[in-house]
Amino acid sequence: MKPRIVVIILFIVLGGVALAGIFSFIGGAPVPADAAVADFAQCLATKGAVMYGTKTCPYCRAEKAAFGDAFRYIEYVECTETPNRCVDAGVQGVPLWTFADGTRREGAQGLEGLARASGCPFIPKNETSRSQR
Repeated sequence: MKPRIVVIILFIVLGGVALAGIFSFIGGAPVPADAAVADFAQCLATKGAVMYGTKTCPYCRAEKAAFGDAFRYIEYVECTETPNRCVDAGVQGVPLWTFADGTRREGAQGLEGLARASGCPFIPKNETSRSQR
């Protein structure tokens, strides 16, 4: 194989790896949420839920992704863009969830954990199909 072809193949492979890394970092487009998740997100909003996070935090991205496009109902504070809000809220680690009643939950909670913390009802899609059998 000629050295020039090897270099071209190497650049193509490296370019593909770089693009994959970029898309995984930005997380891509939000996934459409089912009705249960959208209702749950709206309930969290009525409870004054606020999520504090950063773009580079993988746990923050996972929490946001769990909501799909229903995350639009959640008040989100990006600590790299509004650091004073995070300092004022006493954020020491992200993700941090706070509620109007003063409840605070640090770390990834998942939808079920947020349901327990907030009192908002949430039944995962797989459990809904089980109960309908």
